[in-house]
Amino acid sequence: MEERVVSPKARGDEARAEISLRPRTLDEYIGQEQIKENLRIAIQAAKERGEPLDHVLLYGPPGLGKTTLAYVIAHEMGADIHITAGPAIERTGDLASILSNLKRGDVLFIDEVHRLARPVEELLYPAMEEFCLDIVIGKGPAARSIRLPLPRFTVIGATTRLALMTSPLRSRFGLVYRLDFYSLEAMQQIVRRAAGLLGVEIDEGGVEEIARRSRGTPRVANRLLRRVRDYAQVKADGKITAEVAREALNLLEVDEIGLDSLDRKILLTIIEKFDGGPVGAEAIAAAVGEEPDTIADVVEPYLMRLGFLERTPRGRVVTRKAYEHLGIPYPEEPVQPRLF
Repeated sequence: MEERVVSPKARGDEARAEISLRPRTLDEYIGQEQIKENLRIAIQAAKERGEPLDHVLLYGPPGLGKTTLAYVIAHEMGADIHITAGPAIERTGDLASILSNLKRGDVLFIDEVHRLARPVEELLYPAMEEFCLDIVIGKGPAARSIRLPLPRFTVIGATTRLALMTSPLRSRFGLVYRLDFYSLEAMQQIVRRAAGLLGVEIDEGGVEEIARRSRGTPRVANRLLRRVRDYAQVKADGKITAEVAREALNLLEVDEIGLDSLDRKILLTIIEKFDGGPVGAEAIAAAVGEEPDTIADVVEPYLMRLGFLERTPRGRVVTRKAYEHLGIPYPEEPVQPRLF
């Protein structure tokens, strides 16, 4: 798949830039107000009791700040954070090594927790629930099981596919929060803050233009800001105004509501080749040359949030709003003859 400037998924070269822009406290973290308030209460209560925080599960679309929030939680608890990912823990021995190196109160952050291997997941159950590690030594008749105690720690899991997590694993998280897309006001605050940290000169018009096209996703906003900064440096003496931001983002083929060429291609394909739908994801993917998972997981969520696309039992349907945005006349329903 071609790299999209509005993709919510992280790129390999963005890790260092994202770390420099991450907030450290809940007060610095912008948006997700309900989650922050619940976390403040849970963190304060845990600290007053002198206990580690209960296990936390964060889920929602990519790019909304799940990893950042995990760092914030660890900082607020005054704990060390250990980072890993579900696919990286291939064997039970890998997890045992990680768990045995934790200290009391530490935070273990597992990204893509839904991709844990089943044997690894089953080893994690007693570690999360009883803070012990069950290890089998030897093989065959001579094999014996020993139980090693672990210090009390906090697991923070992050996933974009909650439905793929097993019920036993989900049930072991005491705090479960869904991160949602950010409002325009929150996105403006995020762009303004990032511009200040990057030392970018930007006016309110530039802030609003970038925020409006960022699809309610902080990662996309930060990426667009860096691209507009490059354009302003070369074409506009380094200052980002509304006009400069508009020209830069149009050059990147990101329109005024954040749609890019792939979004428009998919909408036009459904309209022109499938009469606006209904049509299945596999047929759309074959028509545009993408994978069905890319269509379902990366493209559709934002189009559905805008009200441009609907999922029905028979397939995807393009709505009137999408026709109007694309400047295409909406086909009126044929008048059914009345029967007397």
